[in-house]
Amino acid sequence: MLAPTLENNHARLSPLGLNNYKHLLHIAQEKNLIQFSPSKINTPEALKDYVQVAVDGLYHKTTIPFIIYDKQKKAYSGSTRFGHINWTNKVLHIGWTWLGREFQGTGLNKQVKFLMLQFAFDKLNFDKVEFRVDDRNLQSRKAIEKLGATLEGILRRDTIMIDGYKRNTCCYGILKEEWGAIKNTIFEGF
Repeated sequence: MLAPTLENNHARLSPLGLNNYKHLLHIAQEKNLIQFSPSKINTPEALKDYVQVAVDGLYHKTTIPFIIYDKQKKAYSGSTRFGHINWTNKVLHIGWTWLGREFQGTGLNKQVKFLMLQFAFDKLNFDKVEFRVDDRNLQSRKAIEKLGATLEGILRRDTIMIDGYKRNTCCYGILKEEWGAIKNTIFEGF
């Protein structure tokens, strides 16, 4: 399975792999960049392992990983992916998203999510897109809510973090029948 390239005037999402992940080494080493994630990326070896897992998922058709390029700043800025892809039930997750600090709060994340939602609903014809986030990660939760996603529930103590803490996971979703209104209001002008 080949990963697509998704792009607009602000962002380009290209397939992430072992051939290009090194563009993210300096960003991945930023302190506490993914403190609410059960993954580790802050060393070259850990980042390579993280990318290898994503690439393995691509091979098995359960993930589609991307490297994010900010066209305004002309720089690689982070990573994201489609995951837990259920081709039968037409449901997938958007997540594993991290951006370097200088790219946060610039509107880049919203551009990335628009490209991904548009691809999931309009090209793949999926019925639902889900987002899962640590309940303590208020910044990400607010960003997901601004996209028009609905909080569907909280999985209590379901994920073990690197430090041994068992987090609660907030589950958000957008249904295909909601996408048209979201695209025309939240993403108006994209």
